[in-house]
Amino acid sequence: MHMSKFTKDDIFKMAKEENVRFIRLQFTDLLGIIKNVEIPIDQLGKALDNLMMFDGSSIEGFVRIEESDMYLYPDLDTWVIFPWTPEKGKVARLICDIYSPDGTPFEGDPRGVLKKVLKQANDLGYSDFNIGPEPEFFLFKNDENGEPTLELNDKGGYFDLAPTDLGENCRRDIVLELEDMGFEIEASHHEVAPGQHEIDFKYADAVTTCDNIQTFKLVVKTIARKHGLHATFMPKPLFGVNGSGMHANMSLFTKGGVNAFFDESTDTQLSETAMQFLAGILKHAPAFTAITNPTVNSYKRLVPGYEAPCYVAWSMRNRSPLVRIPSSRGLSTRIEVRSPDPTANPYLAMAAMLASGLDGVKNKMTPPAATDRNIYAMDENERAVEGIDALPATLKDAIEALKKDQTIMKSLGAHSLEHFIESKEIEWDMFRTQVHPWEREQYIQMY
Repeated sequence: MHMSKFTKDDIFKMAKEENVRFIRLQFTDLLGIIKNVEIPIDQLGKALDNLMMFDGSSIEGFVRIEESDMYLYPDLDTWVIFPWTPEKGKVARLICDIYSPDGTPFEGDPRGVLKKVLKQANDLGYSDFNIGPEPEFFLFKNDENGEPTLELNDKGGYFDLAPTDLGENCRRDIVLELEDMGFEIEASHHEVAPGQHEIDFKYADAVTTCDNIQTFKLVVKTIARKHGLHATFMPKPLFGVNGSGMHANMSLFTKGGVNAFFDESTDTQLSETAMQFLAGILKHAPAFTAITNPTVNSYKRLVPGYEAPCYVAWSMRNRSPLVRIPSSRGLSTRIEVRSPDPTANPYLAMAAMLASGLDGVKNKMTPPAATDRNIYAMDENERAVEGIDALPATLKDAIEALKKDQTIMKSLGAHSLEHFIESKEIEWDMFRTQVHPWEREQYIQMY
């Protein structure tokens, strides 16, 4: 795939020069939460020899008790020293793949799941699956105990430049820290909703992008805390304002570094591969929604009226559909899927979308016609005539659609998805049986 940036010797040297005292061996659980095994510097050699173990049974959705020993295999290219740690003893991190004691990749490791689907892309002749993510988040003020409030830190609007808020300074600091850590930031701006921010970073191969998304979330939360703010990636923290998404801009490249989605001879300059990939995405969208939008709250964002997609359609022009084809061509020809939100486990989400697109390519699917009207202005009958389905309306509906989708279940592997689904069904059930304030407000006096 690619040459490694760092050798073991490089890492020992950097650790020594920079006075690194602790190393966090990081991995991601099935729900997308970052886990750390922190080791002192004198254990670094053992870690680089893939000999660090941890107890897998203690991690959400990982394993049964009897298969609990797991090994961490650090990816040397992910070595980064956290800039915000104290001078006298810095903390560095390595992102790890998870292996079973018999030396095989562990099936429940989301990073491994993504690598498995990438292998399917390689087998079809694609060397790279590139993704440029656009994660959004809200900044809320913390109270005197450091607990998040629902008080926004500003009254800004989209691309607002007014020096109204702590948020601007906080976001600037976040960008500086990320750049310090080697990120290439393409844009950073205020979003439509007050208190909402977006930072876009340069596209990279799928695994690097997902590593970057996880690192990004960590940096955003850490720096926000320093500013007395709480950063949340919850998709819809407030009723009546836009939610936070994580649009994914995707492209496939063939071995010679050629963008497989670009073809200057067609009238749209989109290749046959691009159209087939798009068709696969649209076909499997209802099923992958459980993975790209994995929380009860995700479905409060996917409603009409707030710029988030809730219908399965595509367009080159308007921004209401699920998939938009941005206008740039050549190497930057890409497909933008606009439904995912930042609570998604990025490794599983990108794997699910890639598996969907590849299914379209393998089976030479044809997408429906583009929808250039505003879908929200159409009624149900008009949508039916155009063949436009709705995305699942609840986490429950999404889980049911996922369970029926053999392509995704097979590509991502039964082990990881069964654990994932089980955990999400519990989450849905807890939500379903809870009594919410809205219900009391509506009914307690009326009845």
